[in-house]
Amino acid sequence: METWLLILTTLLLISLLLKPILSLLLTTNKLPPGPTSVPIISSFLWLRKSLPELEPIIRKLQARYGPIITLRIGSRPTVFISNRFLAHQALIQNGAVFADRPPALATNRIISSNQHNITSAVYGPTWPLLRRNLTSEILHPSRVKSYCGARKWVLDILANRLTESQSKSNGGGVKVVDHFQYTMFCLLVLMCFGDKLDENQMSKIKEVQRGLILSLGRFNILNFWPSLTKILLKNRWQEFFRIRKAQEDVLLPLIRARKDAMVNKSDDYVLCYLDTLWELELPDEKRKLNEKEIISLCSEFLSAGTDTTSTALQWIMANIVKYPTIQERLLAEIKGVVEETEEEVKEEDLQKMPYLKAVILEGLRRHPPGHFALPHSVTHDVVLDGYVVPKNGTVNFMVADMGWDP
Repeated sequence: METWLLILTTLLLISLLLKPILSLLLTTNKLPPGPTSVPIISSFLWLRKSLPELEPIIRKLQARYGPIITLRIGSRPTVFISNRFLAHQALIQNGAVFADRPPALATNRIISSNQHNITSAVYGPTWPLLRRNLTSEILHPSRVKSYCGARKWVLDILANRLTESQSKSNGGGVKVVDHFQYTMFCLLVLMCFGDKLDENQMSKIKEVQRGLILSLGRFNILNFWPSLTKILLKNRWQEFFRIRKAQEDVLLPLIRARKDAMVNKSDDYVLCYLDTLWELELPDEKRKLNEKEIISLCSEFLSAGTDTTSTALQWIMANIVKYPTIQERLLAEIKGVVEETEEEVKEEDLQKMPYLKAVILEGLRRHPPGHFALPHSVTHDVVLDGYVVPKNGTVNFMVADMGWDP
């Protein structure tokens, strides 16, 4: 009996190794260059690291191999591109080929409710529906204008928090990033759920959202071989499910409360992101979104705008402090536009401040909140810079490096 068990185990391991080995032998000469890959072992080593941890390693490899390289991460070759001309060739000249998303890893599949959100949905009827809903219903200029009262509300919160922190510091410095994150989160929660929540509720939402985001790197190893890691790393899987459950427990009551409030709308009703999701019908599945999918979309909305905006503001403020001449020129521009009797800058005044816009754009170029674009997947073999990017291969564009390349 033990002999047969050993034989079956050996055959299973051979069958699992055979496909990646054959794939490696058949495609190595065509792929963009990269370090030597050992099937399964290489995937295990790479999946232990998050993208921020991989970034310096990728830069060293690109210094050796060039602006387009291949790593074996998971069952598919993963291509990294840091050259803006190659990115233009891929995303503009061959946009349809690079338009798809790779299949979600096991943990991401749970977070995205099986890829039912904008950032992970495959290129099909669902993705344009979700994207069009966000851009036309929430990010359209007329809708953005309707949130001017909300922006004034969070601006007052920011000013009060900064003033309070300054008074408590006894003339010392103020850590502005925490206040940027909180006020930006307040704005996004209001735009998402339509309510001005108290500080206790805000803290709960922020805790579950940031807890999930900050833990993703630790859970990356679970994607190596899910059926195996569910046995060997059972405790970590349970921790992952607990964090996801905590998120659902916090967001679901807000979603249901908003749905009940829609029956009797108040006079100060303003459309929020959640309101736009109720009646959406998934064209390929002929059904409406379920609660878990709505949770994933709301979570995506909150995560996409909080740290990105606050990080950009932090770097811009740091450079304004570092370079007093920029600060002086900004102040002169503001004084030239805003009347001395005015206590604050109005939104309509911003269009008259080209230097302020230039400072923001340069800050985003020099310190982009995200160093990688969302991963793409190619629909068929395509030649790029003389190399073949294979069908279903994953492609990552290093947008930070492109912005830093003069």
